[in-house]
Amino acid sequence: MDDYLCVAPNVRLGRDVKLSKFINLYGCEIGDDSKIGAFVEIQKNATVGQRCKISSHTFICEGVTIEDNVFIGHGVMFINDSYPRATAADGNLQTEADWKVERTVIKKGASIGSGATILSSITIGENAIVGAGSVVTKDVPPNSIVAGNPARVFRYIEQITEVTK
Repeated sequence: MDDYLCVAPNVRLGRDVKLSKFINLYGCEIGDDSKIGAFVEIQKNATVGQRCKISSHTFICEGVTIEDNVFIGHGVMFINDSYPRATAADGNLQTEADWKVERTVIKKGASIGSGATILSSITIGENAIVGAGSVVTKDVPPNSIVAGNPARVFRYIEQITEVTK
C-alpha cells in the first residue's frame, strides 16, 4: 500500500477497487469496481457496495450500508447516534458498551449530493436523489428527489435508467 493510505488489514476490498491517497479505512467492506476519493474515512462495520463512487472528504461511520451503484458527493456526513455524548453516567469517557449504533441504509442506485448530512436510522430508497447541502432527517422514498433542511420531497423520478435497474 502507498504511504498516504491508511487501510487496516481487516478491510475487505473487492476486485478493481480504486483508492485515492489520504484515506482511512478500517473494519469495512468495499465492493467490486468502487472508487473511494481522497480524505474519506470509512469505519468498521460499514459496507460500500459494487460500482459505487464515494467522493472526497466524506465520512461513512459504523452502521452505514451503501448498496450497489450509489453515488456519494463530496463532504457527505453520516451520523450513527441520535443522542451523542462524550461521557457515560459515571463521568468517564464513553466506550462501545455505553451506546448502540443506529443503522442507516442507502439503497441501490441512490445519489447523495455534496455537503449532505444523513442522520441515523434512515433509509434512502432505490434511485432516490438527495440534493446538495440537504439534512436528511427521515426516510427518503424510492425514486424521489429530496432537498432542504430538513429534506423534503420535491418530486418523483419518472424514468429510471437502465444502469440502476
